[in-house]
Amino acid sequence: MKPRALVLHAAGSNRDPDAAFALSLAGADPEIVHVNALRAGERRFSDFQLMVIPGGFSYADALGAGKLFALDLASYFADEVGEFVASGKPVIGICNGFQTLVKAGILPGIDPVAPGSRNVTLGHNENGRFECRWVALRAEKSPCIWTHGIDELVVCPVAHGEGRFQIASAEAGTAIEAAGLVALRYARPEGSPANGLWPWNPNGSWCDTAGICNSKGNVLGLMPHPENNVLAGSGIRAYAGGRSGVGLEIFRNGVDCAAQR
Repeated sequence: MKPRALVLHAAGSNRDPDAAFALSLAGADPEIVHVNALRAGERRFSDFQLMVIPGGFSYADALGAGKLFALDLASYFADEVGEFVASGKPVIGICNGFQTLVKAGILPGIDPVAPGSRNVTLGHNENGRFECRWVALRAEKSPCIWTHGIDELVVCPVAHGEGRFQIASAEAGTAIEAAGLVALRYARPEGSPANGLWPWNPNGSWCDTAGICNSKGNVLGLMPHPENNVLAGSGIRAYAGGRSGVGLEIFRNGVDCAAQR
């Protein structure tokens, strides 16, 4: 049977159809579920083997990108989401979904500073502008199941004004690097490091970080949108020097992991 995939929707989310389409191509059975349906008990987190928190301006980003969505996950759904993550089920948060996972304290999932402190955040782009264009990503050596075995550049779009990955302290950065939690870094089209330089690093993220995972590797958060490069074939074009359809590899990895559970 195809693994059931939860595409979590909140008011303002607008990339859920894209995520569901990518999951279908990867072999999952996706369902877009509004948070209100989960509150009402019409659906349960335990009904699913995989979860996607898609991009979009959830709750209109009224208090900052992903903050209200994060409050739902960290308070109302804390037990269910905690169990989902602890069980090893694959979870991916894209763009606003990445911001949600960070602000809910689910990523990076380590605390090298002090209990209860948030050691990373996603702030406004360093250049102060909304960035909407294609970028190149390099998969790093990490425990991440979503990027496992990907040895080519992943090219896909970014579309954010608040995606700059920042650390609270040098100690936090050391702990993240030591644990190998940086799963994806921004790169130049030929694969060399972006070295913090625009336009290859679109937001000024620390150490070119485009995506991080938890120590177990089942949770990935990233700012770019791999769900927008999942098709290949005649007439399909990829930008930034990469292969058309390469974003699908990320979703295949997640679906395969869910299917083996």
